[in-house]
Amino acid sequence: MTHSSGKYADFEALREQAVALRRAGLSRRQIRDRLHVDNNDILNRLLEGEPPPNWTKRPNAKDDLRDKARELRLQGWTYDQIQVELGCSKSSISLWVRDLPRPERQKRTREEASAIAKRGWEAKLLLRDEERQRTKQLAMTEVGQLTERELFLIGVGLYWAEGAKSKPYSRRERITFVNSDPNMVTVFLVWLKMLRVAPETLRFAVQIHETADVPAAEKFWADHVGIERAALLKTTLKKHNPSTNRKNTKESYYGCLRVDVRDGADLYRRIEGWWYGIVGAATAPDLANRT
Repeated sequence: MTHSSGKYADFEALREQAVALRRAGLSRRQIRDRLHVDNNDILNRLLEGEPPPNWTKRPNAKDDLRDKARELRLQGWTYDQIQVELGCSKSSISLWVRDLPRPERQKRTREEASAIAKRGWEAKLLLRDEERQRTKQLAMTEVGQLTERELFLIGVGLYWAEGAKSKPYSRRERITFVNSDPNMVTVFLVWLKMLRVAPETLRFAVQIHETADVPAAEKFWADHVGIERAALLKTTLKKHNPSTNRKNTKESYYGCLRVDVRDGADLYRRIEGWWYGIVGAATAPDLANRT
């Protein structure tokens, strides 16, 4: 989000954004970069009264972590072992225990060394996953409510990316959408409803590998779109290729759902026109549609 020369004029609105980001778990640096606030005094005022998230608090001499780290060091633990046990950085551990005698180097078996390395890697993966989840949760809040126009444009792009398209050498103006992501199917169906496509014109069919649990997949997709399993069209089975190292073999694999709209030639033509309207608007020299 950029600001004009009077970028701090609407202070209260900027503060609302800063507080929301703080409560979502962002650090001062992240908030500064996100809102482009390069003045520390302004940033202090924006965050006044908002405590920092726990993950940004650095250990100090008053923390129990420091005492525990010193206790473990006196027991002969290495920096790696202390890091895995306490979940803090090696640089902090070094500051806390640098006045203590270095423990005698212990000879470890290959299995012991491997176990220590594994625990350290698992701790790093946990921290990465926590950061990943924070980023996702913050991104979700940034979307907010969708207007009908926003949903309209999303649906056009969604269909043009995932739906069947007519070719000059094969003129097939029909609506066919195939996807393995239930959420993608849901958004597509909501979009069709917004366009007032009659529910009775919709047809559904499962496409899945022949080695999968076909009945379970059919039940899953029928339940997802709210119809009886018997109302599905004939399932398309994909031949199994033994030379292919497939990853989608778990119980959660349900193949893809195909959504057809009967008598959809007119809607297809409109979708194609809408798509090229988006392309033209996006590439306009003045980009007036984005302001």
